[in-house]
Amino acid sequence: MGKPYSVLVVDDHPLLRRGICQLVSSDSDFTLFGEAGSGLDALAAVAEQEPDIILLDLNMKGMTGLDTLNGLRQEGVTSRIVILTVSDAKQDVIRLLRAGADGYLLKDTEPDILLNKLKEAMSGHRVISGEIQEYLYEMKDAADEDQWIDSLTPRELQIMEHLAEGLSNRVISEKLHISEGTVKVHVKNLLRKANAKSRTEMAVRYLNR
Repeated sequence: MGKPYSVLVVDDHPLLRRGICQLVSSDSDFTLFGEAGSGLDALAAVAEQEPDIILLDLNMKGMTGLDTLNGLRQEGVTSRIVILTVSDAKQDVIRLLRAGADGYLLKDTEPDILLNKLKEAMSGHRVISGEIQEYLYEMKDAADEDQWIDSLTPRELQIMEHLAEGLSNRVISEKLHISEGTVKVHVKNLLRKANAKSRTEMAVRYLNR
């Protein structure tokens, strides 16, 4: 492996947060980017530089994990974001994954397994604790295939409409007066939210909604 993956730990419980930070620091494949006790602190922490992974608690006071996830993605943050929580509720799992989380792990996960899952996340895999894996099938079979569209920000919706017209990133950037790099970030987030493998698949699903 190359340089260690940097990790930002976001959790509003100081003791738990400290323990997770120590666990991450104990593995030479990771380096601690920082820690945050709230969603606002997390957004501030990545304002100038992004970590490779953001390990995000779900049930936080103030900004919840979902609020924080949405805020990070709206800011164009491309870090892998993995939810680490005590909640194994089906609606939480599905909601967070649809909103663009790259993984959903439970806090009772064995430390070694947690570290391995984070490495899998950095290899491009969506990582899910075994106990809640079955919810993924329900996500795929859900009657409401259009629910991901409801999670789009106004800007993402604009870009999605242009993608459905078959426009390139460059043309979209010119139409919306934003950089091509910004368009690429939005497209990446759209693919994640739609759980689609390509722009074409996503455009077809959007047009057939």
